[in-house]
Amino acid sequence: MAPKSIDAVDDQIKDVIQDLFQIQVATHNYAGPQTQQELVRLITQLAGSLAILSDDASALPDQIPPEIIDYVDSGRNPDIYTREFVELVQKGNQYLKGRSEALTGFRDALGEEMVKAWPEMKTDVDNVLRSSHTEQIKREEIVVQTNGTST
Repeated sequence: MAPKSIDAVDDQIKDVIQDLFQIQVATHNYAGPQTQQELVRLITQLAGSLAILSDDASALPDQIPPEIIDYVDSGRNPDIYTREFVELVQKGNQYLKGRSEALTGFRDALGEEMVKAWPEMKTDVDNVLRSSHTEQIKREEIVVQTNGTST
């Protein structure tokens, strides 16, 4: 059985709601044996719709983090959870970016001080600075390719 799309399951949920609405209308307008036969037909139709919905919905991927389920169960909006999560990730990224920039500055300052203290190591220090700078550029290019923007 091919996995169903969320849109197909959404349509089936709408069908179940429609079946429930028809049962409600038939119950409200009860007119004897004809209505009873119609109710039996509608309830049978509802049971079939629910069975199809259950089968198709169980084939959907269910990779929802438990934190979101708990969030929704406590009556909170999952969009707020997403916004808070994105803000937390942005703060973490800003912290790591600042830390990376501080370490880059320290690396450069250390290299300069090492060359002042040991001029004979200038070539080695330059090679280390150049290779670490090249690695940093490669990491930034990966970030640009992944995110589409530079950090």
